[in-house]
Amino acid sequence: MSQFPEEKRIVITGIGLAAPNADNLQDYRRNLLAGRSGISEIELRYVGKVPAGICSFQETKYRKKKENKRGTRAGCLGVYVANEALHDAGLIDFSLYPRNRAGVYIGLTEHGTVETENEIYSLSQFEFNTDFWSHHHNPRTVLNNPAGEITMNLGVTGPHYSIGGACAAGNAALIQGAQMLKLGEVDVALAGGISESTGSFGIFASFKAEGALAVHDDPAKACRPFDTERNGIVVSEGACVFVLERLDKALARKARIYGELAGYAMNSDARDFVLPYGPRQTECMQLAIDQAGLKPEDIHIINTHATGTKQGDIEECNAIRSLFTDCPNTYINNTKSIIGHAMGAAGVLELAGNLPAFEDSQVHPTINLDSLDPACTLNNLVVNEPKQLMEVNTILNNSFGMVGINSVVIVKKMTSG
Repeated sequence: MSQFPEEKRIVITGIGLAAPNADNLQDYRRNLLAGRSGISEIELRYVGKVPAGICSFQETKYRKKKENKRGTRAGCLGVYVANEALHDAGLIDFSLYPRNRAGVYIGLTEHGTVETENEIYSLSQFEFNTDFWSHHHNPRTVLNNPAGEITMNLGVTGPHYSIGGACAAGNAALIQGAQMLKLGEVDVALAGGISESTGSFGIFASFKAEGALAVHDDPAKACRPFDTERNGIVVSEGACVFVLERLDKALARKARIYGELAGYAMNSDARDFVLPYGPRQTECMQLAIDQAGLKPEDIHIINTHATGTKQGDIEECNAIRSLFTDCPNTYINNTKSIIGHAMGAAGVLELAGNLPAFEDSQVHPTINLDSLDPACTLNNLVVNEPKQLMEVNTILNNSFGMVGINSVVIVKKMTSG
């Protein structure tokens, strides 16, 4: 039984996504269960060949080629997934909710890097004469750009903004959307995350300088969380947006409900620019579990944040072990091993990929795990093959980011109680 009345309970009624291995939830789920990687090799300016996750989707399905050229890659991704989510929810015409009562909340790890790098490169072809600098640069690089591009495409006149939460940003935006619904500030929320990071040589170069950029002869095997041979992060682009509604309104219109956003939490390590801290991650998970009115043993799936960096993987495993010490029905997986690290979109893409477990009761696997790091030993870690369970009623999703930001979201299978 929920501790909140129906008008304070927030549910997911639509999902739109673009991942390196699919552009819709059904194909995405199928590929995750099969462990089918979306990672390939790309040639990047100044960096050379690197493994990365690139999305393939119908870029002109919801806006014209000219509009995409005027906007950004992040905006293009955002427009696609927002429209897909609304179609999925049966709300594309906004006949139930006024457009001025719809909010758009988009999580970003960074924004503007790609556009600025491209402009500087273009300028270099004209001896750095700033007369050739694009007048589109400013609106392309403001932080609210992807959310704003979505509102312009949909005609949404309610609030829109981006949430900068490093790699915890997708979860942070989902939390923001839920909070705005609970406060009555909006009646429907489009909440999720977007990453266009694969267009930035600086992001790859920075990870390489930190010794944290994955390399492998086979790009599909480059992302190897928990494996002794892991050597860093695989950068991916991607996007995912959820339609969030209050439960009473969703029930009234007989909407399909993917799950209830039962608990969430965010906190800060307050320690280091880059290095994560397991004890604070444990606290964040506990806060979310408490808010959901659950106990650790009530969680059926934990989707780990683990990126394939040694300390990051170990700190999260320590955090999980310290809280889930006697939880025989809790199973653990990792989505980045299949799609790479989609930065601001990571949390929501990973949650979306696990939500169908409420229907099929399967835990998709962690792939590329051939030799488990003993420091990453976890009970019920699902490796290389999916795991069929009797039932899945709760999913806990971890997303952590640089400068010490942690986020945890818990979704419950919808019941009548």
